[in-house]
Amino acid sequence: MIDTLYFLALLSSAMAWGRLGLLSEGSARNGTGGGSGDRCICDAFLPSSTFPIKDLVVVEQTAVEISHKLELEMGKLEDYEIKLTAYEERIIELSVQIENMEKNPDAYNDADKVEIKIKIKQAEALIKELHLSIKGSTTVFESLRIQITVMVQTLTRLELTYDKNLVLVTRREYIKVQLQLEECERRHQELFNPNIGSCAHTGIIKVSKPVVSQLNANLNAGYKYGGWGKDSKPVPDRESMYWYSGYSSASIVDIRLYTNYKNLLLRNHFQHHNLHSSWYGTGNNFIFRDNTLYYQINNPFGLAKLNFTTGKYESKVIPRASSRFSYTNSPNQNFDFAADESGLWLTYANEESAGRMVIAKINELSFGVEEEWQTSVYKPGVSNAFMVCGVLYAVKTVDIKTEEIFYKYDTKTKQESYVSVPFERFQDKYSNLDFNPTDQKLYMYNDGYYVNYNLWFNYTAKATVEPPVLLS
Repeated sequence: MIDTLYFLALLSSAMAWGRLGLLSEGSARNGTGGGSGDRCICDAFLPSSTFPIKDLVVVEQTAVEISHKLELEMGKLEDYEIKLTAYEERIIELSVQIENMEKNPDAYNDADKVEIKIKIKQAEALIKELHLSIKGSTTVFESLRIQITVMVQTLTRLELTYDKNLVLVTRREYIKVQLQLEECERRHQELFNPNIGSCAHTGIIKVSKPVVSQLNANLNAGYKYGGWGKDSKPVPDRESMYWYSGYSSASIVDIRLYTNYKNLLLRNHFQHHNLHSSWYGTGNNFIFRDNTLYYQINNPFGLAKLNFTTGKYESKVIPRASSRFSYTNSPNQNFDFAADESGLWLTYANEESAGRMVIAKINELSFGVEEEWQTSVYKPGVSNAFMVCGVLYAVKTVDIKTEEIFYKYDTKTKQESYVSVPFERFQDKYSNLDFNPTDQKLYMYNDGYYVNYNLWFNYTAKATVEPPVLLS
C-alpha cells in the first residue's frame, strides 16, 4: 500500500512539472492540439494536497512498537504467575517454621533463629521487587493506551480527509493492537484483581499449571479417593474455612474442617466429624456449601446432605437415575454435585438418556430438582465435570500427564459445543474436581494430594469487533 502511495505522489509531481514546463512555452490549456504541428500539448491537474504518507508510516511503526511491548508484558505476566505461586509456598513454609519455633522454642538455637530472620528479609525483598514490577507494568499500560489514542486520532483524520480504503489495512492493524492491549490488561487484572462472581465472559480459555499444596491430612498416599476445598457459599465468620475428606476406597465416612488455609497445611482441624454409620456415603462427588455437606449414598441409591449448623441429615431419591454410569477414573461416582455463582447443581445419567449426562438444578431449601437439561456427552467417556456460571464443563484424560476440557453445555441458551482447553495433572489419577465461585479456582484431589488451578476467562471487551469494510 505504501509503495502504491509513493508511486501516486511521484506521478502527481511529475505531471505537475510537465504542465508548468509546457505552459511556460505558451502552450494551450485544458486540451490537446498542434501548436507548431509537431507538439502534443496536455494539461494535468495537481490536487491541492497530497496524501500524507509520513503520517501513515508513523502510525504503522507505532503499531509495531506497541505490539512488541505488549508481547514483553504478556511474558512478564506469565513470570508474575510463577513467582506468586513460589512466594506463596515460601511464605506458608516460613509461617509453619515460625509457628513451630513458638511452640517449641527450646528446640531451636540462635543460628536457627538467625536463619529464619534472613529468610524473612529475603521474602520481603522478593515481594517488594514483585510490587515494583507490577507498578511498572501498570505504567506501561497507561503509556501504551495514550499512544493508541494518538493512533486512532491520526487514522480518523486520514479517513475523514482522504479515501477511507487507503488506510483501512492500517486501521485493522490498529484494532489488533488495541485488542492485544485489552487482553494484556485483562490478564493483569485477573491475576492481581480477579473479577470474582462475574459471569460477563464467554467461558474458560486457560487453566494454570497445578498448584500443589501437600499430601492429605492422613499423611497417607493410599488415601487416593476423596476431596478438598472451600465452602462455595460460606456462612458468616467461616469465609476462610477449608474442608477435607479422604479414604482408601470410593467412600465417605468422615470429614475434617479447618479455619483457614494455614491450618489445613498444619493439619490442625477445628472439627473432625464422623458420619453416622447408616449415613456413610459413596463415590467422590461431594461438595461443601452453606455449611452443608452434599454427597451420594447407596442405601437407598440417591442423594444425601448433612447440615453442620443444625446437625440434620436429609436424603432424596432421583427416580430415573442409574447406578450403571460413572466417570472414567472414579467408581460409584453416579451423582456429581457442583456449585457455581448461581447455586447448586447435580449431574447424573440414566437408561433413558443411554448414559448421556443430565444436568439438574437443585433447590437448596427443598433439596428437590427445579429443572433438568439433557446433554449429548456420554458420561463413562468423561473423567470429571464442573459448573461455572450455569455452564457445564466436561473433562477427559488425554495422556498420563494431561487433562482437557473438551465439552461445554450452556443451560441458559441450551447450546452445547466442543472446546479444547488442556491442563496438566500432578499425579496419574484423580477422584474429585470442582469449581469454587468464591475464588474462581478449580480444586482437585489428585492421588491423595491437594491440588488447585487458577482459571482465565474470556471476558467481554469493548474492542472485540473490527469495523466494517467501507467501500468508496
